[in-house]
Amino acid sequence: MRSLRDLPTVVWVLAAGRFVSSASSFLMLFLVLYLTGPRGLGVVPAGLVAGANGVGALLGNVTGGRYGDQLGHRRVLLLAASIVGVVTALIPWQPVWLLAIPMPLTGYLGAVASLSRGALSALAVTPGSRRSAVAVSRAASNAGFVIGPPVGALIAARGYDALFVIDGVVTLVLRHVTSRFLPEEAPVRPEPGATHGLWASVRRSPGLLVLLPAVVLVDIVYRQLYSTLPLHLRDAGQPLGLYTVLIAVGSGLILLLEIPVAVWLRQRPAIPIIATGYLLVAVGFTLFGVPWFGVATAAAVAMIVLTAGEILYKTTATAHVLDAAPAHLVGQYQGLYTGAATSGTMLAAPIGGMVYAARPGLLWPLCGVVAGIGAVLALLSARVPAARHQPADRTTRSLPNAPVHH
Repeated sequence: MRSLRDLPTVVWVLAAGRFVSSASSFLMLFLVLYLTGPRGLGVVPAGLVAGANGVGALLGNVTGGRYGDQLGHRRVLLLAASIVGVVTALIPWQPVWLLAIPMPLTGYLGAVASLSRGALSALAVTPGSRRSAVAVSRAASNAGFVIGPPVGALIAARGYDALFVIDGVVTLVLRHVTSRFLPEEAPVRPEPGATHGLWASVRRSPGLLVLLPAVVLVDIVYRQLYSTLPLHLRDAGQPLGLYTVLIAVGSGLILLLEIPVAVWLRQRPAIPIIATGYLLVAVGFTLFGVPWFGVATAAAVAMIVLTAGEILYKTTATAHVLDAAPAHLVGQYQGLYTGAATSGTMLAAPIGGMVYAARPGLLWPLCGVVAGIGAVLALLSARVPAARHQPADRTTRSLPNAPVHH
């Protein structure tokens, strides 16, 4: 199992790129404000345009991994980033009626690029040694999202058009710089007798089929942070500042602790760590509704507990799924997990909103039950016998250590 000092250069390069990319992701943060402001759209059509970007991203996560697996992740990453950068930079000059076309395209190709970036990082280290690499990548992304919103707000004060030009240009510059460090990939061919297709391979890992529904359930619960939690705090008479402080505390704890915890637990079995993380998420969300605490105190304790759960399960679950992948399917396994782990972005708000509208007091105990079911499913996934097949790590890519210049 690798420590941070042992991680290959390409992992650090990709993490640095993810930091810059997250810090400049102004399209995601400010699109609705831009459409309802300078572009003059109503809230509903603006939401539809922005939602098209999210649909494209979900489809990209589910289907986009195969491009890198078949054509090479370096090639796919650079091509997708080039298109996304150009289309994003040109947003201010596109007619408003045309934006419904590039929005799903940028969402789709952005997800494809992200999958290839994750696959390149995963393939640079051996199966069973990926938790540290995943933790470094997640920390870089979280750090970028801490910096990005205030920087974007300063730029938006001078004009929204500049946001998208800067976002696109930074994407293109980042693509050029990182291309000089990304290794060329030798073709990957499955070993004789190995499973070729994604679903045929997944069916031979039945434990994964039990774990993935748990990932979906816990993500639906987790993303109540961004939909029903602010409503709960507002209706309880709490200021907006409390909500922003809670989110900042969670982000800060992740930045401080996720990498050290991943390194500390790197030799422990994955499933008990994932299940413990899910259980802490269940307890944390239940605490939001505990009546014998003050609302602010309960929210603070809940945020700390559920963030501890996130620190445990996010990195470990990602690496666990990647470790189950044959080398010729790493991109598609990455997409399979990412699609499940981001399902809450589409499901959390409508499901949580309906529950909150009908029975506000029921939402938080129900979140605890759902995340608890996720913890049980995670434990059960370790008890499902796997089909006999060739080890996943025997088919590998050749990744040279020296950077490749073009």
